[in-house]
Amino acid sequence: MPEWSVAEPRKLTFDEPVRTLRVRVVNGTVNVVGTDEDSARLEVSEISGPPLTVTQHDGTLSVAYDDLPWRSLLEWLDPMGTRRDAVVSLAVPAGTRVEVGVIGAGAVVSGIEGRAEVRGITGDATLVGLTGPVRAKTVSGNVEAQGVTGDLRFDSISGDLTVFEGSGSSVQAESVSGSMIVDLDPVAGPADVGLTSISGEIAVRLPHPTHAEVSANSTSGSVSSEFDDLRVTGQWGAKKITGRLGSGGGRLRAKTLSGSIALLRKPSVDEEVEEDLYGADEPVRDAPPADSPPPTPTSPAVAAPGTPDADAPTDAPKADTADGPTDKKVL
Repeated sequence: MPEWSVAEPRKLTFDEPVRTLRVRVVNGTVNVVGTDEDSARLEVSEISGPPLTVTQHDGTLSVAYDDLPWRSLLEWLDPMGTRRDAVVSLAVPAGTRVEVGVIGAGAVVSGIEGRAEVRGITGDATLVGLTGPVRAKTVSGNVEAQGVTGDLRFDSISGDLTVFEGSGSSVQAESVSGSMIVDLDPVAGPADVGLTSISGEIAVRLPHPTHAEVSANSTSGSVSSEFDDLRVTGQWGAKKITGRLGSGGGRLRAKTLSGSIALLRKPSVDEEVEEDLYGADEPVRDAPPADSPPPTPTSPAVAAPGTPDADAPTDAPKADTADGPTDKKVL
């Protein structure tokens, strides 16, 4: 089994097929990107503390600290108390199954078609363009998913979840105090969405039209909906949003104890086109009509003959009437 000990910046290329990638890092950053190539590449651009152990066996590529296990990663404590930090970048075939574990490190996973799983304590994770099943589990780290088309599962104690342009068939999320902002646009059909938080806020943005059975309730928080087909009940205490959107093929469930719930509506394509048309026809404020003639420049007024010019200097000396000739007779 090939094995490398990486204690300083280094680059490695793996020609043997890679079907599974496992990365476990403390502090620093992990970047994993899926490519069309058959080989895998590793670059450790920064590292301090204990070395990373790199192994490849039976289609599995592992980049990790020896004393950092995957199963108990979220309960791990450094027995030596040593300072460690690493910046790791990997390019693997897009169909690779990816497992990333981070403690105090940020993780970015993009372009992966296989199953992807991210675990972390305080590090934030960014997931971009993943098409396979995705699972993220953190203690206090936030997770941001953009353009994820695979089923998404999120579990956290205080971490936030943000989903942009989510088009998977399922989004399931649970958190104690973390907030959830989920922007959905399922392309494969109605989606199954379940969001639960104790004190975190929940906001869901759905396309129009959409098809889902909706049930959202908050014990002491506020609720609001932009959909006319949904009914909002409860003035004091528990509040609910219930009803059916479209044919009701999908399902949306949201629940929180003290957090607020908001269901937002995306404009339809016709509404966006109409808005663009009206915006293009709107005249510019304070602008003259398009068919009006150009303004004629004004020339300075010319004084009539014999008329004093108002702008002429007035410092010319005046004649003294006392010294001038007079038509009176002197006796």
